[in-house]
Amino acid sequence: MAKSKEQDDLNKAFLESLDEEDPFGLNEDIKILIFKCLDCGKEDEVPEYVVEEFGFDLDENEEVEVVCPFCNGTMRQAKEYPK
Repeated sequence: MAKSKEQDDLNKAFLESLDEEDPFGLNEDIKILIFKCLDCGKEDEVPEYVVEEFGFDLDENEEVEVVCPFCNGTMRQAKEYPK
């Protein structure tokens, strides 16, 4: 089966985009947020983009909650970062 010119153009454009410096954004800095467990008090780092995904459907006054990896409790974003 012969390739169409359109498919060839798409393949070429894709390969050229891979030649760009960091086309997928892998070298971008990832902002980290600190979450603290309401049950055991331990802290954990969560990437900001994950928090944004979890907060997509929340109302304005609701906070993002994640599961504590230490005790399976509820974690919320720390109001003050540890020193």
